[in-house]
Amino acid sequence: AWYVPCLASLETLQELCRKENLRCKSIGITNRKLKSYEVEYLCDYKVEEGTEYYLVKWKGWPESSNTWEPEKNLKCPLILQNFLSDKNEYLSRVREGKALKVRNHVKALQPAVADYIVKKAKQRIALQRWKEELNRKKNHKAMILVENTVDLEGPPLDFYYINEYKPAPGINVINGITTGCECADCPAEKCCPKEAGFILAYNKQKKLKIQPGLPIYECNSFCRCGPDCPNRIVQKGTPYTLCIFRTNNGRGWGVKTLQKIKTNSFVMEYVGEVITSEEAERRGQLYDNQGNTYLFDLDYDSDEFTVDAARYGNVSHFVNHSCDPNLQVFNVFIDNLDLRLPRIALFSTRTIKAGEELTFDYQMKGSIDLTSDSADGLSPSRKRIRTVCKCGAVCCRGYLN
Repeated sequence: AWYVPCLASLETLQELCRKENLRCKSIGITNRKLKSYEVEYLCDYKVEEGTEYYLVKWKGWPESSNTWEPEKNLKCPLILQNFLSDKNEYLSRVREGKALKVRNHVKALQPAVADYIVKKAKQRIALQRWKEELNRKKNHKAMILVENTVDLEGPPLDFYYINEYKPAPGINVINGITTGCECADCPAEKCCPKEAGFILAYNKQKKLKIQPGLPIYECNSFCRCGPDCPNRIVQKGTPYTLCIFRTNNGRGWGVKTLQKIKTNSFVMEYVGEVITSEEAERRGQLYDNQGNTYLFDLDYDSDEFTVDAARYGNVSHFVNHSCDPNLQVFNVFIDNLDLRLPRIALFSTRTIKAGEELTFDYQMKGSIDLTSDSADGLSPSRKRIRTVCKCGAVCCRGYLN
């Protein structure tokens, strides 16, 4: 037997069952629960004979089952608050008046206002589901939040969250390492970095102490040291609560930290689909026509491979470019010592305040050739047109390429 994951939400499946009057115990539609009602969101508002009514979309029921309910029947203060907030937001944006008076002394929202409120409610639900999905799939303890207070854009339709490189057919990102260090105290003995001919990348506070361009060699799965080893940083994943948010200046999605980040701290890893440079050139031509791409050249030792995070990636997929960035790229080697396939880690270049957007320079010398549709860029290695930079930094170069 084989199974295909269902992409429909639980509420959508419940709506289908109720619409066809079907029972399905596995999704909660039993005889007892067939007629259960819970407010999913509010669609409209009116006043009749002095009584306020709201048009209710019931959770797990098709929209054809929406009903007008008096406010006294609604036990959903947060949903009511969201409704009023969305209404006021729309009215403030278009600078229109209050509710429209119509015949027989009925007050009602203008259709455009009600339409916006429904779209905003659906977006809020979609973003909440996306946030839950991201946090189910991540492999680190820190939370991922999602926020859009700018427009009605929902989750990206063709993006799949992964925690590590996804190799294309024929590419092996694990080179079969079978040995590790025998240290009892990694910083004080001949640990993995020294075996590779480099110094330990971290100090006693687990902060980066090497210069950009130097590689990081962390202890691997065969090392004698345990999970608390000070030379295991990148492999533990991001330690900070991050928020994917919608930017208000046309740069699409961005990422901000919700916690203070100290200088030289590991923030996140850049992952995606590992492809050959030849395939990257082919995809780059397609991406150029769309005006976006996420191609990251792994050129530490050669330019044989590229990471494409267009469809597969993690939070770093949404990090924007800046000519004055607060993140720096470093090459990392852990369970794979193949110099053609370093892992890519982003470290803070300075103290980053809570609520500040995270950025890095897509043209970091000796590090990368990366572009992202977050900033509508085209890869410097494949540039065909000059793309205006929107980072807003005082030292902005004006163009991404």
